[in-house]
Amino acid sequence: MTQSPGISRTRMQDPLKLIPRALRKLHTEWLRLTYPFASMGPGVSIHYSCPIDRKNAHRIRLGANISMEKDSSLSINRPPAEGDPIIVIEDNCVIHWRSQIGARNLIHIERDVLIAQDVLIVDNNHAYEDVTVPIAYQGFTEGGRIRIGEGSFIAHGSAIICSQGDITLGKHSFVAAHAVVTRSAPPYSVLYGNPARIIRQFDPVKKEWVVGQARTRDAGSSLLLHADREESVSL
Repeated sequence: MTQSPGISRTRMQDPLKLIPRALRKLHTEWLRLTYPFASMGPGVSIHYSCPIDRKNAHRIRLGANISMEKDSSLSINRPPAEGDPIIVIEDNCVIHWRSQIGARNLIHIERDVLIAQDVLIVDNNHAYEDVTVPIAYQGFTEGGRIRIGEGSFIAHGSAIICSQGDITLGKHSFVAAHAVVTRSAPPYSVLYGNPARIIRQFDPVKKEWVVGQARTRDAGSSLLLHADREESVSL
C-alpha cells in the first residue's frame, strides 16, 4: 500500500500493552484502599503479580514513588500481630522482577535504592542445626536487622542474609551481581563475592576511589588503607 504524500506514519506502541498497565494501576489502587498499610505514599506502583499478605500489611510502610515489578514480593515471617513496621521502604525505590524481601525483625531500605532482578533480602534464615529433624520442619532463626543506605544499588542475583545481629550497608553502596552479603559495610563501598567483601571504596580524604577498604582512625589521624580480609561467616 502506497503512503499518501504529506502523511507521515506514526510509530506507536502495541495498544494491547495498555491492558497490563491498566491492571497494574487498578491493583495498586485496590491495595491502597483495602490493605491496612502503616503508610503508603503517592506515586506507588505495584505489579498485580506481587504477593503481599493483607493480614500483615500493617507492618509495612511504603514511601512515595516506589515501583515493584513483576513477581517481586514483600513478606512478613511472623504471625499477624500489632506492632511497628518491620518492612520500611523509603521514597523513590525500585524493586525489580522476582526480587524477594522477607522480614522477621526489621528491613529498612532508605530512599533512592535500586534493587535489580532476582535479589534476596532476608533478616532471618532457616534453622538447620538439629540433625534429627528435617530442615523444612525446623522453622527459622530469630535473625537480626538489615538497613540499606540511600542511593545504593543491589545487583542481579545477589543476596543479603542476616542470620543474627545487624547488617548495615552505608549510603551509595554497590553490591555486585551474585554477591552474598552477610556483614555490614561503610558508605561508598563496592562489595563482591561469596561471602561478599569490599573490593573498592571511595576515599573521603583523597576524594577518589581506592582498591580495598578505606578507614580512618579517630579525628585528626591519618587514613588507613588495607585490603579487606576474608573472615569466616556463620550462617
